[in-house]
Amino acid sequence: MKKLLILLFGCAYLFISCLPLYAQSKKQVVLYTALDQIFSEPIIQDFEQETGIKVKVVYDTEAAKTTGLVNRLIAEKDNPNADVFWNNEIARSILLKDKGILASYISAQAKDIPSQFKDNQGFWTGFAARARVLIYNKDLVKDPELPRSIFDLTAPKWSKKVALANPLFGTTATHCAALFVALGDEKAKAYFQALADNQIVMVSGNSESRDRVVDGELAVGFTDTDDAWVAISEGKNVNMIYPDNRGLGTLLIPNTVCLIKNAPHPEQAKQLIDYILSRKVEEKLAFSSSMQIPLRKEVKKPDYVPDYDALSVMDIDFETVAHKLNQSGEFLTGLFLR
Repeated sequence: MKKLLILLFGCAYLFISCLPLYAQSKKQVVLYTALDQIFSEPIIQDFEQETGIKVKVVYDTEAAKTTGLVNRLIAEKDNPNADVFWNNEIARSILLKDKGILASYISAQAKDIPSQFKDNQGFWTGFAARARVLIYNKDLVKDPELPRSIFDLTAPKWSKKVALANPLFGTTATHCAALFVALGDEKAKAYFQALADNQIVMVSGNSESRDRVVDGELAVGFTDTDDAWVAISEGKNVNMIYPDNRGLGTLLIPNTVCLIKNAPHPEQAKQLIDYILSRKVEEKLAFSSSMQIPLRKEVKKPDYVPDYDALSVMDIDFETVAHKLNQSGEFLTGLFLR
């Protein structure tokens, strides 16, 4: 009997001593994010400090932006490691929904986000958008000859002077698919063929597009507002244009945040999603060097960040865009990457 009591007391002591470790292991969340670490890390650190929840983060690489983490989430579908996916764009979040990798969660923080930028079933929610812009070198391009439309860049004077990132990855892939949706297949193919005929310069990513323009190697580059603003804020001799602001419209691509189906830490995941979707995070991203555009009215922002309502935004259905990715990617691979 004495030995039994000793054994029971030992087991009880072991159980009690392990409780703090158990609680600590439960107070964590695993985040996969395709947003550049320099922009997302301060948000994550603020969340940890305010909640006491430890965030284990997996970042993506610039060259395979978004696509690498999406493929990883697909591979882990039956045994997910991630709780939350913070995507730096939208189309591939929708593809994850289609593959049954996401769970529905409608955050109360998202109630005033425009319906165009969120899934009505709560599988993904958009916030803090970037615009697809043209960056130009002010020494090489003077005001009278500025391209106001992406279609201007098919003119002979821009031959070999324009950069475009790999069209299979990140926001460039989304932009290309959006043009297929907005223009229709034939007009989109004709446009990209005209760019190819004009010997557009293919680069690895949006940051390289920016850097080639900053260095004066090229006159103009397709990129995103965050990449362009980094150079502008550093005093580089470049500026950016919101193209087609009076025509087709400038494409806005929001960040998206999603709950992973069968997430290991679902309650902590929802807390993180609520935090990411808060107005204060849109404000922080607007004031950060990523200068992301709030999708909600009356979110504080610096003057150089445009009002959502002031832009002529491309009217696009993102579900349709996501389902165009493969078709547009196949065409552009044959055109630019053969």
